[in-house]
Amino acid sequence: MSDLDSFRIDTRAWLDEHCPPEMRTPMRSEKDACWGGRNWVFQSPAQEAWLKAMAGKGWTVPDWPVAYDGGGLSAVQYKVLREEMAAIGERNPLNSFGISMLGPALLKYGTEAQKKRFLTEIARGEIRWCQGYSEPGAGSDLAGLQTRAEDVSDPVGGDHWLVNGQKVWTSYADQADWIFCLARTSTESKHGGISFLLFDMATPGVSTRPILLISGNSPFCETFFDDVKVPKDQLVGELNKGWDVAKYLLGHEREMISGMGLGGTGEALGMTVGRIDDPILRAEIAQFDVDALAFAAMSENFVDQVKHGESHPAMPSMMKYAGTELNKARHELIMAAGGSDALEWDSERSHGGKRPREWLRTKANSIEGGTSEVQLGIVAKHILQLPGA
Repeated sequence: MSDLDSFRIDTRAWLDEHCPPEMRTPMRSEKDACWGGRNWVFQSPAQEAWLKAMAGKGWTVPDWPVAYDGGGLSAVQYKVLREEMAAIGERNPLNSFGISMLGPALLKYGTEAQKKRFLTEIARGEIRWCQGYSEPGAGSDLAGLQTRAEDVSDPVGGDHWLVNGQKVWTSYADQADWIFCLARTSTESKHGGISFLLFDMATPGVSTRPILLISGNSPFCETFFDDVKVPKDQLVGELNKGWDVAKYLLGHEREMISGMGLGGTGEALGMTVGRIDDPILRAEIAQFDVDALAFAAMSENFVDQVKHGESHPAMPSMMKYAGTELNKARHELIMAAGGSDALEWDSERSHGGKRPREWLRTKANSIEGGTSEVQLGIVAKHILQLPGA
């Protein structure tokens, strides 16, 4: 028996022993997701037990170094773990922008002190992060951001950055503990004058205001900074070179967003919507399920390439575009299959209008993490190498 086979057997046994039955069922809504952080309230004892077990094993971040409370797994071992978790329908123990976005950037650009401090808290689910990138006048042209960080030294306030400005579309800013934020520290160069800062959302001068979406839900916020003091040691990477950190992080963000193309349940859409009398709609759903299987295979290959350092730098843009288009198509078909019942908005029978609210939410998929037009431009230029792109 190979070492990998032994690892699979041990992993299967450990998961079977430690994963509560409740955590082996599909999530009923976003509320079932565990985000962690200092203000997090667990939805059930099973959710808490599952997070503690996985964090204790290092498997909330299986491929991070053990020194930062990761699992230290190789790429092939991590793949086995994903397969075994999927086989029994286990829920993700921890949703975290710290894991999917900030963590990889800290591993590459952070100081040892920053890694020791923040990566371990992220791995244990003790800190919840939000992303301070987009601004009212700097969306697709992110490098046009105007939030400023002024270098201030005074005998009373100490040596720090003084941050002023505004961010928009800051997901879950009103629930986050900390923010990773882009700020302008120099005006000499558009891209070369940006720095990457970390600071506590409870710092005086930070405020948030939810943005109500057409779905009736509000994951996004406006975020305001008024003379926010940020310690100097919370700069990640080099001064005025935060654009390098930002681009690296964006690749991981787009990888994360592309995952919505997989739907989250692992169940074919045809099984989800049930019996459909309309033969044309049945054919469309069948075609969707074929496309979803193809995307799942492409995603698996993409993850393998990333773990082995073989991924093309523009691949996250391609995956992000494909995944979001697939997710939008899924919810269009769910609405079509539901007929007039799918339009119901408030009743207990419809779980508070779960279908139409989720369908409306997908409209933002083409914007968040970089618009579809931007992603297609990156693919055209860097992968297809089209003339004039």
